[in-house]
Amino acid sequence: MLALILCGCEKEGFINSPDALLQIGVDTLRFDTVFTSKGSVTRRFTLVNENNQKLRIDRIRLFGGNASAFALNINGQPLPEANGLELAAQDSLYIFVRVTINPDAQNQPFVVRDSIEINFNGNNRLVQLQAYGQNARFVNGGTLTGNTIWDANLPYVILRPLTIAAGASLTIEKGSRIYFNANAPLIVNGSLQCLGEAGNADRIRFRSDRLDAPNSEFPGGWPGVIFNDGSTGNLLRYTEISNAFQGILCAGQANAVPAKLILEQTVIENAFDLGLFALNSSVIARNCRITQCGNDGQAGIGGSNVILTGGGQYVFEHCTIATYANFYQNHRQPVLYVGNNFNGASNPLNARFTNSIVWGQGGIPENEILINRTAGPAFIVLLQNVLYKNKDALQNVTEQTVIRNTDPLFDSINTNLRRYNFRLRTGSPAIDAGQTTSLLSDLDGNSRTVGTRPDLGAYELR
Repeated sequence: MLALILCGCEKEGFINSPDALLQIGVDTLRFDTVFTSKGSVTRRFTLVNENNQKLRIDRIRLFGGNASAFALNINGQPLPEANGLELAAQDSLYIFVRVTINPDAQNQPFVVRDSIEINFNGNNRLVQLQAYGQNARFVNGGTLTGNTIWDANLPYVILRPLTIAAGASLTIEKGSRIYFNANAPLIVNGSLQCLGEAGNADRIRFRSDRLDAPNSEFPGGWPGVIFNDGSTGNLLRYTEISNAFQGILCAGQANAVPAKLILEQTVIENAFDLGLFALNSSVIARNCRITQCGNDGQAGIGGSNVILTGGGQYVFEHCTIATYANFYQNHRQPVLYVGNNFNGASNPLNARFTNSIVWGQGGIPENEILINRTAGPAFIVLLQNVLYKNKDALQNVTEQTVIRNTDPLFDSINTNLRRYNFRLRTGSPAIDAGQTTSLLSDLDGNSRTVGTRPDLGAYELR
């Protein structure tokens, strides 16, 4: 009986050996870009006592102390140092680390570092802290009037809904980065001109302001861009719109000349509900990629990469429209919906798709194109040199030189890692399958005159 009591006491006591096992969840805790003066980002890691006895942690401290850009929260207490913590056998302790980047004169990104020291049983262990911070210009919503120009010297962070007034314009210069808060759409009643260029550094990028993992990969991080009825003269060139709830909503001006919205070498990707929604409007899209968009939705309302509804005038040349189902995009609706009726109102429709790829995989749809025609108004849908996936033959569509249900052989698709390269690989049926057009370059800015004829989709295989 005495032996049992002694064993029990020993097990309940503290382990004092320097060989005691303490599992520290990370050796370096990294924070992605944090915009100065915007606020803070919090991450966490754990300490796990892997011993069969209690472990006393003598000290946990932040080397930078109160002057550090980082702050600790240990056992629910916000403080730079904690002493004499007891950790039960096989138990764990959460340490939360918050970083706030203070304003700085530098225009370029900079790195802020500190470290956490953990002392136990004569051991000193370190967890390195690293944050990547950047100054920015903060726009607290409101309305832009007159003609406004944004340059690329500093990123813009939009904190609340921002409206371009009727008759006003916003011109965004090449290389600009625009980051949006979760409740901050860009609403265009006037005109938006995004003048990016082909080089990676010269493209214009719209995305959520949450750049910390894993939030940076989530779709639906900000509402998207809305072109209201009265808006005209919009151009997005070499522009990328990422991880919005709805990438672009565009309504009205079906007979605008030129089109209400022109997309050139533009990418819409990783949108939660839909990529492009056009309601009785006019859109020209050339060398564009609209990929990895859509969840449940309702046909013609949400869940698709592209929805053209209620009539309108549309031209898509050398576009790649595709979604592969993954954890974020369950792909329950066709990637492309075309119809002339919305909420009981039917209007003339003219939609032309040339040298394009329309593809989906891993989701529910067996038909990746859904055509919905209401009799009465003029209804023209043309697929010319288009590779697409559909179990059933399309109705109310004119087809010329199409490729149906043949895998386009994109360069590389990995849904588990959410890595998508929609360029073509050798052997793709889309190579040299297009007709000659006036477009001389692809989405990468590369020449379209590589083979005997241009390739289908947004990219030309070099």
